[in-house]
Amino acid sequence: MAAACDPNPQLQAGGGQPTTHSAMSTIGNVSTSVLRHLKAIADGTNPLDHEQLSELYDFISKSSQAESEALGGKQRSEQFDLHALLGYMTSPECNIMRPLRENDLTYPIPSYFISSSHNTYLTGNQLYGKASTDAYSNVLLRGCRCIEIDVWDGEAKASNSDDQEEKEKHDFTSHFHRSLSSHLSKHRPKEHAVPAVTVTDNALKMPTPWISTTAAIRAEPRVLHGHTMTKEVSFRAVCSAIRDSAFVVSDLPLIVSLEIHTSPEQQEIMVEIMKELWTGLLVEEPSQNYTVLPSPAELRGKILVKVKGKSSNGTKSNSLPSLKHIRSASSVSGSEDEELGSVLTAEPKPKKKSIIQALSALGVYTNSYHFSGLSNPEASIPSHVFSLSERKVIEVHESQGPTLFSHNRRYLMRAFPSGARISSSNLDPAFFWRKGVQMVALNWQSWDSGMMLNEGMFGGGSGWVLKPEGYRGSAANTAISQYESQSFAMPHKTLNLTIQVLAAQEVPLPIGDVRPAQFHPYVKCELHVEKPEERSGAPIASGGRSQDGEYKRTTRPSKGTEPDFSGETMQFVGITEVVEELSFVSLRVSFKVLLGPQVGLPSEPLRKVGSGGYSGDAYIYRFAASAKTFMTDLCIVARFKIQDDRLGKDDLAAWACIRLDRLKDGFRFVHLFDAKGVESRGVLLVKTTKRIT
Repeated sequence: MAAACDPNPQLQAGGGQPTTHSAMSTIGNVSTSVLRHLKAIADGTNPLDHEQLSELYDFISKSSQAESEALGGKQRSEQFDLHALLGYMTSPECNIMRPLRENDLTYPIPSYFISSSHNTYLTGNQLYGKASTDAYSNVLLRGCRCIEIDVWDGEAKASNSDDQEEKEKHDFTSHFHRSLSSHLSKHRPKEHAVPAVTVTDNALKMPTPWISTTAAIRAEPRVLHGHTMTKEVSFRAVCSAIRDSAFVVSDLPLIVSLEIHTSPEQQEIMVEIMKELWTGLLVEEPSQNYTVLPSPAELRGKILVKVKGKSSNGTKSNSLPSLKHIRSASSVSGSEDEELGSVLTAEPKPKKKSIIQALSALGVYTNSYHFSGLSNPEASIPSHVFSLSERKVIEVHESQGPTLFSHNRRYLMRAFPSGARISSSNLDPAFFWRKGVQMVALNWQSWDSGMMLNEGMFGGGSGWVLKPEGYRGSAANTAISQYESQSFAMPHKTLNLTIQVLAAQEVPLPIGDVRPAQFHPYVKCELHVEKPEERSGAPIASGGRSQDGEYKRTTRPSKGTEPDFSGETMQFVGITEVVEELSFVSLRVSFKVLLGPQVGLPSEPLRKVGSGGYSGDAYIYRFAASAKTFMTDLCIVARFKIQDDRLGKDDLAAWACIRLDRLKDGFRFVHLFDAKGVESRGVLLVKTTKRIT
């Protein structure tokens, strides 16, 4: 689900915005359906356990000195009034999500997971979406700490209307290509269809600077998605937006990943713009050689530029002339723009651009290198960063799994979505985090499982999360051992989890729906945990795609925006090989539209369909007709053909995603985001029992 930039991004989920969860933690009032269950707790019908009862009395003691004195010395009773319970239950104490532990920021930067964005400039899909500076402000104000800029040669600004007409003609032929139009006509939704256009054979030699035949001013670099019809924005405007938003919600370092497609002259302008707009923010070259990267604490308030071309071993390298060229080298799987280009056209890859020394010198601590293997010399350079597509990471996992994991304990790696994800869908970030990848870049304009998991990892923090101990390197970057592996990095435990779903209130309606009376919500709970093939190096069935959790349970549908689920229980028993810090519980409140005669309750989930890792949880309602399944970009959906030709469907209404180590036991409120990822007033009252052995 793609969405435009939210006008108030500080209220939107994504990963790392620290104030969002505190703002959501207090509940102003309770509905009749919720109150019924709270009364049952107060009168002992459904009592608190001893641990939560102690928490309740601690809360009372802290909030009312008079009540604390009245209790003094007496044995605590399990009898308390409803008023005291309501004060406790509606406070932040009863948020199901435990606050983040204090983040130790003194480890080297490869020891952290970093909330990251892919093709940050886009507000829509990868083919014809719009580039905007608002997209940078949006993700930064939501806590993102690694952003991406694709930079291309700029166009001179025309001085009169004749030049403008000439420029528009050039733009038209530069952005359209016969193969691209053909692809769009097949895959673009009907309502967005565009007529075929006739262009020259060289139209996708993307994009060449337009030079006016008359007077013009200096061309400056621009930002766009190459080989597509996406709209552009100026590099200067992007840098200005980054400066204004980079450190508003977090002072932890920001990594700016540059993908360079510009001429040497335009690169000089890039350097000029960054030094001008980011004065005092750019990291300075260290005065001494280094073997270990600095910590986030040492880089507070600084921008780290990730750029290709620099070749150093932790030493200063800025004595060469500013226009000395260094060959740019992308990942062995190709750059992101090239990968998309290969999907749309059979043309050969364009010649690599050279990187001037002045631009390369800005890459302090974060130098992009061509990936040719984990045993090559560059894989031991402290500042190197490998950027690999999701497919390439899967390949390396299957061929060098332990070495990949060991590498990522000490050195930086970035993973990005495949260029074939035209709709801006996301990969499954949890798989890549479990391989130790620090920067798992996601399409923040899309709301799917990938972004929900990102919120589960980083939510309420500042965009940097310390890895579990076994995923971090030693104090010194010693040689990689082939025996270090994900299998032995952390103790794997067994999980037994029970979630009793009681009631909800103020549940937001799905996007575009205004009919509360027709709202039939149900709750779906999924566990996202490590799979055996991740540890063994066996092929990954999903190919790293974002998908439903392997373990799924649902409630029966209720009715209205204040639904009562009557304490229906969802159980997950004997889930083995669990690492709490890298496992997630997601809860979704979905909308069951029932427009035909319902005869029965949900059947068992459909079996997995297809070989591409797509899976689904489509529930069949027994109407007087058969159900038919069809494949979408992310999952299997059940489409029902009913006798009167009306449809039944499932729409997302609200959701939450919680890292397993942050999931609290007892009676708790789950604070819900709506389908656009914006915090809502909706809450879900549950009772959880988690046992880890």
